[in-house]
Amino acid sequence: MKEVSVILPTYNERENLPLLIERIDRVFAEGGIDGEVVVIDDHSPDGTGRLAERLRGRYRFLRVVHRPRKLGLGSACKEGFRVAEGKLLLTMDADLSHDPSHIPSFLEKARYADVVVGSRYEKGGGIVGWSPSRRMVSRIANFLAHLVLGMGVKDVTSGYRAYRREVFERVSLEEIQSSGHAFQLEVLHKIVKRGFRVDSIPIVFTGRRKGESKLNLWEILGFFRLVLKLGFQDKNSPSRPHVGFSSPSLLSPLPREVPPF
Repeated sequence: MKEVSVILPTYNERENLPLLIERIDRVFAEGGIDGEVVVIDDHSPDGTGRLAERLRGRYRFLRVVHRPRKLGLGSACKEGFRVAEGKLLLTMDADLSHDPSHIPSFLEKARYADVVVGSRYEKGGGIVGWSPSRRMVSRIANFLAHLVLGMGVKDVTSGYRAYRREVFERVSLEEIQSSGHAFQLEVLHKIVKRGFRVDSIPIVFTGRRKGESKLNLWEILGFFRLVLKLGFQDKNSPSRPHVGFSSPSLLSPLPREVPPF
């Protein structure tokens, strides 16, 4: 079994994918990491899927899953979780906004946590290249999620994350209904509610330079609707363990170290 599976949902990322794969290859080589990259392409009109197939000839760790149409970020992540072979399942954006140099830090932190979130809002993290309005939307989204759901995670909208494979032995992917960007919130909410340990590392997020953002008004509204829906469910559901940020792991009692990958 691979040490880590990097899952890359793609839709019209032809300009960014080659450079990203090259950077991941360098991180794997320099860190002695036995990993794979799984591209989940939603039939990109710009030929991203075809390009990914050509890149397979150069990078033996690369796998490509072709889907018939655009089915959404959350759906692509779930597909990646199903086919990935790694002990650690790491999701990241394919538009170069997430720096692959953080991968070793995810691996190290996951020795002690079930889920590791790459946070823009931890000390040492940050955002480069966003407009004030985009920053405000992100801040409001995270504030509302904290206010309503109280998960203790500073950056619930971050898509740069690592999950120990065992998490999805207890959290069924079929439970997660969101197909778009709201997936990030829903899956984290279910994980925290099950008592898994969630920790974070600081990352610097760089706004995309090539291509168009997939985030739109409907995605934003969908996120806010989901926050309210989950808050209502929490309020009206029977009391359940709600163990949040940096809490004891169900998989491996602390302070004992989780077995390394």
